[in-house]
Amino acid sequence: MSMGGVEALSLRAAAAKTGAPGFIWDRAAAARFTDLSRATSLGARLPQLSGRTVLLATASQLTAALALIELDGVARRIVILPPDVEPDHLDAVIAAVEADAAVIDDGTTAAPVLALPLRVACTVAIAPMQESLPARLATEWLLMTSGTTGKPKLAVHDLAALTASIIVPSAADGAAVWGTFYDIRRYGGLQIFLRAVLGGASLVLSKAGEPVADHLARLAQHGVTHLSGTPSQWRRALMSPAIRDIAPRYVRLSGEIADQAILDALRAMFPHTTVGHAYASTEAGVAFDVNDGLAGFPAAYVGALRNGVEMKVVDGSLRIRSPGAASRYAGGARLADADGFVDTGDTVELRGERYYFAGRNGGIINIGGLKVHPEEIEAVINRHPSVRMSLVRRKQSPVTGSIVVADVVLKPDAKGEGALQTALQDDILKLCREKLPRHKVPAAITFVPALNVAATGKLLRRQG
Repeated sequence: MSMGGVEALSLRAAAAKTGAPGFIWDRAAAARFTDLSRATSLGARLPQLSGRTVLLATASQLTAALALIELDGVARRIVILPPDVEPDHLDAVIAAVEADAAVIDDGTTAAPVLALPLRVACTVAIAPMQESLPARLATEWLLMTSGTTGKPKLAVHDLAALTASIIVPSAADGAAVWGTFYDIRRYGGLQIFLRAVLGGASLVLSKAGEPVADHLARLAQHGVTHLSGTPSQWRRALMSPAIRDIAPRYVRLSGEIADQAILDALRAMFPHTTVGHAYASTEAGVAFDVNDGLAGFPAAYVGALRNGVEMKVVDGSLRIRSPGAASRYAGGARLADADGFVDTGDTVELRGERYYFAGRNGGIINIGGLKVHPEEIEAVINRHPSVRMSLVRRKQSPVTGSIVVADVVLKPDAKGEGALQTALQDDILKLCREKLPRHKVPAAITFVPALNVAATGKLLRRQG
């Protein structure tokens, strides 16, 4: 069953309608979605938020989740702040959306938020409502785009768009327990949260800074059946012995290019599990899922209407028209062209009967006048049997202006010293020379213990 008709309901009503006692867990507390059908975590001040532009500014994902269910249909706008929003960005957001209220919790410390005239505290203590709910409004959901630099950009959605791609499983599928490495205040995590709420499933939340092993242990404790994250998050999880304690029925990758190496690694770890990767963006919504175990996507997807989504490729850039797309940017700026297609900024290349992602248009490295996508080189390095993950970056060169170098994290059983490391570096470079044009072969391979992953779950890329 598709939730494309959810515009007739508030999220609270949709959650109550499932009748399933879905739980949501973080490290310290738990709640049930359906408890909010006749109760509140925002207390007696909830009616004061009616018709307002509300910043969701809680420190806790759990209180954010509860507040989202209550605010939809009550607030005129919900502005969902990611946990790592920069202070200067926060000032700009408040001014741009003309926020007049905020939902906070005990961990909220941002001074611009605390200066707003109306602040309503959200807690995990759900209590019966003392008065009826305000009239149902068509709430707008505003999400900060991932990778925001400079002036923040917020994409404006409604609940119908956010749930356009969600298929609710039948009762015969059994109770699902979703887990996600994402934060639910970003688009990828929000999609998983909505799937759980609307499907009556349970959800295990991550926590910023939590050791991977601890998160995997909680996933195992609650019997996770469906688990989602970026390829970088999955690579980090595969480095932990605790991953052997979970047995999901479905694993999902999104947010970054899912190369063949990570798909194969997950298939080897979970041989009886469906391994899928999805393509989505905050602006364009969810475009497709691929569940055949292969990187890229079938060329037949382009130019066809699939689940209401159309795709085309213009000058190598993927463009999407979808019922799940945001309507505009906050402030009124358009995000689609005259035909309704959103330029994703992602480059794809057709090889045979399949399109493959090459990288971001804005992430290209210029090597002596030739263009290089770091992700294309990483996909080759990651194929090496001793490599867990890699990051390719630019380094200044007095001859060509730039060269590419690679930082590589090895699998635990591949580490060595001295001559062994040199031989392994040579072997990785040999693979690159076999698979890549000369200008794309890294000038140097450096083994590192770990790579930094941003709060978005994506590799933290830098230029050096």
